[in-house]
Amino acid sequence: MWFGVLMVWAFALPGPVAAQGIESILSPGKLIQGHVKLEDDCKQCHVKFEREAQSGLCRDCHKDVGSDVQSKSGFHGRLKPQACNTCHTDHKGRDAQIADFDKKQFDHAQTDFVLNGKHQPLECAKCHVAGKKYRQAATQCNACHAKDDKHKGSLGVKCADCHGENNWKEAKFDHGTTRFALLGKHADVKCDSCHKAGNYKNAPSTCIGCHKKADDSSKGHKGQFGDKCESCHGVESWKTTRFNHDIDTKYALRGKHRTTACTVCHTGNLYKVKLGQECLACHAKDDKHKASLGKDCASCHSERSWKEPASFNHDQSSFPLLGKHTKVECKTCHKSPMFKEAPRECIGCHKKDDKHNASLGEKCADCHLESDWKNTVGRFNHDRTKFVLRNGHAKATVKCVACHKDLSSYRKTPVECISCHKKDDKHEGQSGAACQACHGDQSWKVEKFNHALTRFALTGRHVPALCKTCHLTLRFKDAARDCFSCHQKEDKHKLKLGVRCESCHNTRAWSLWDFNHDKRTKYPLTGAHVKVACESCHKVDAPKGKDAAPLGGNCLSCHRKDDVHDGQFGARCEQCHVTERWKKLQQRLSQVSAPVHARDSLIEGMPILPGDVVRSWVWTNKIGFSS
Repeated sequence: MWFGVLMVWAFALPGPVAAQGIESILSPGKLIQGHVKLEDDCKQCHVKFEREAQSGLCRDCHKDVGSDVQSKSGFHGRLKPQACNTCHTDHKGRDAQIADFDKKQFDHAQTDFVLNGKHQPLECAKCHVAGKKYRQAATQCNACHAKDDKHKGSLGVKCADCHGENNWKEAKFDHGTTRFALLGKHADVKCDSCHKAGNYKNAPSTCIGCHKKADDSSKGHKGQFGDKCESCHGVESWKTTRFNHDIDTKYALRGKHRTTACTVCHTGNLYKVKLGQECLACHAKDDKHKASLGKDCASCHSERSWKEPASFNHDQSSFPLLGKHTKVECKTCHKSPMFKEAPRECIGCHKKDDKHNASLGEKCADCHLESDWKNTVGRFNHDRTKFVLRNGHAKATVKCVACHKDLSSYRKTPVECISCHKKDDKHEGQSGAACQACHGDQSWKVEKFNHALTRFALTGRHVPALCKTCHLTLRFKDAARDCFSCHQKEDKHKLKLGVRCESCHNTRAWSLWDFNHDKRTKYPLTGAHVKVACESCHKVDAPKGKDAAPLGGNCLSCHRKDDVHDGQFGARCEQCHVTERWKKLQQRLSQVSAPVHARDSLIEGMPILPGDVVRSWVWTNKIGFSS
């Protein structure tokens, strides 16, 4: 009843006033002060007929809480899933506390900052500033302990790396986690020995940073050996050195080098001025060869004494001494201490002995021997030239002078067969200069020739035929390649079918011929045409290059003399006549006296006449029709 009265009263009011009145009447109570602006707009917090959707609307407004729930972090993100109004209920008045909780019973472990050590008994106000949300409290040590930072921020804000929550002043630091682990006697040194005035971050990490005073002393190196002290000194004792020149460097000390003081070779800064490992780095003044022999002094000189007579193995050089060269004195080839200037080519010393006048170049060793300049037997290999000596050419009877006219013409001797065998060429140059295509180096006479390599391959009866049958002279290329040139006497057609005999005949036997008139021409042979001789139709000599003279494609081409109609019925004889016999006609009419329009197509060229006149005309012209 009261609901009905309210509805009547609501509809009696203006639209906006009525809506506001209903929501005010139905509201369970006033909203808190923070939600006042939403009091007349219920849909901001409520969804009709869907109570569970209310929490989603809460998270849309309270985005920081919504983010925690989504990422499952913070206090709200760690709670079990539940509706927001389980803890936060509204409509309890402007001053209602809908986010109140028991601080003493609150479990701080459910937040992102667990309270351990001395943090546990602290009051909330120590970290949570009034007027700010609890979630806005700082989580970095430095936020609360900035005044306790004796390092003045030089070590950053990660205080927990050294300090614990039980006692701020008790710091535990593992120096091994830094770039400078404390080993040997460094483990016993006090912190302030290296970290001056609490400056931990900028403490020196190199040996020279702390031991420069020892290096500058009279017993030190005074900076000459650089600042990599650890190369020689160890962390167990500064005075004990562990440097082994033979192991720690690429240059082992031998002979007089072992007793030489370091500063004799290392005259500059050890690391800035790199000392060369070559002998010339120290012995440039002793080099009488003026670097012409390179930097490998050790190949002749030794570490025992630079001035000791050099022992040099000439066989390890680019010019081993062989034969008579082993007995020649050094000064014969080496005119001065600039040993590398000595010639290594034979011609450098034997130019006067060159009887070829430089026509064969300067590689004398290809033919001559070190044991005897005049003896070339066994050294020269003709197979290494462009002309390999084989078979007949390799015989001892063929002397060098047969091809090489004198000592100066060896290199310019032609290698073509025709250059020596021109007198043997019976083809008068017609077959070209490639004699080796037919002739071999065993004998000049041709034993076997592959005719398939020519433009006329031999097949059938041509294979056993003698060469002279077609080649009337040794000018082989003069021989004709067409059948008619050799088989003119076998041509029974007397040129009526042309000269392309191979169109019908084959090389197996002249009498074996085959020509399919039906497939190879446009005029198939049927009836009596099959047995007719070719020359009966092909009576004219074939044009040059053609198989046969062209004939007409109609019957009158051959049967004009048989046409008793004198051309009155046209040239299409086959409409009435058949190929079996000229006088036999096709069965074309069922009735001689058929209507004129049915007889129009009987005989092409026949005049159109009235009925009885047609019958009379047909019989008069001796045209018979079978029943």
